[in-house]
Amino acid sequence: MTGFRKSGSLVPTRRAALRLIGAGALAAGGINAALAAAENDEVLTEAKVLRDPDVPVAGDPDGNITIVEWSDYNCPYCRKLEPELRQVIQDDGKVRLVMKDWPILGPVSVTAARMALAARFQDKYHQAHEAMMGVSSRLTEPRINELLAGAGVDMDRLKRDLAEHAKNIDAVLKRNNEQAEAFGFRGTPSFIVGKYRVPGVLSMTEFEQVIADARKAKMN
Repeated sequence: MTGFRKSGSLVPTRRAALRLIGAGALAAGGINAALAAAENDEVLTEAKVLRDPDVPVAGDPDGNITIVEWSDYNCPYCRKLEPELRQVIQDDGKVRLVMKDWPILGPVSVTAARMALAARFQDKYHQAHEAMMGVSSRLTEPRINELLAGAGVDMDRLKRDLAEHAKNIDAVLKRNNEQAEAFGFRGTPSFIVGKYRVPGVLSMTEFEQVIADARKAKMN
């Protein structure tokens, strides 16, 4: 199985997801091809999907291929994939990873995403992200506080930033959700790799292949 739907049921098997990579490849023009099919042209602009200044980025910020990931901190598939995806990005060396928090698995997921984005204001987003993705049990709010404090996040400042930047944080989550729904994603994790939609979990080898395919498509 590949991940969680918003409803809580499971998304298709990896084999089905791989078929969707071919069938759901964004046409020449990439992100803009999906934009044409969206009800709201403002949801899937390339700038908002790939270059949202309020969304954290990992990997090579100047990479020649961009992966956009939609994930939930309470999604076990996201957690399982995290170290493998990071290894692929590290080994490749030229991938830019855009990290879209998409909290669809309940109120605690929303709390976790809001706190991670608030940690960004003290340059601790990645530490918060890694801490919450690095556990095997379902998160609770006390556990989130414990994990973030252990990751070096100033919790007093975090509370202030949550209050001061609430509108900004909620607007980011709203944009992330609107984009995921416009792309037709139904669960976490979901990805855009270059011109390809990848609605599910891939192995390291499969990710390497999709990245290679995305580079070829970019040249055509």
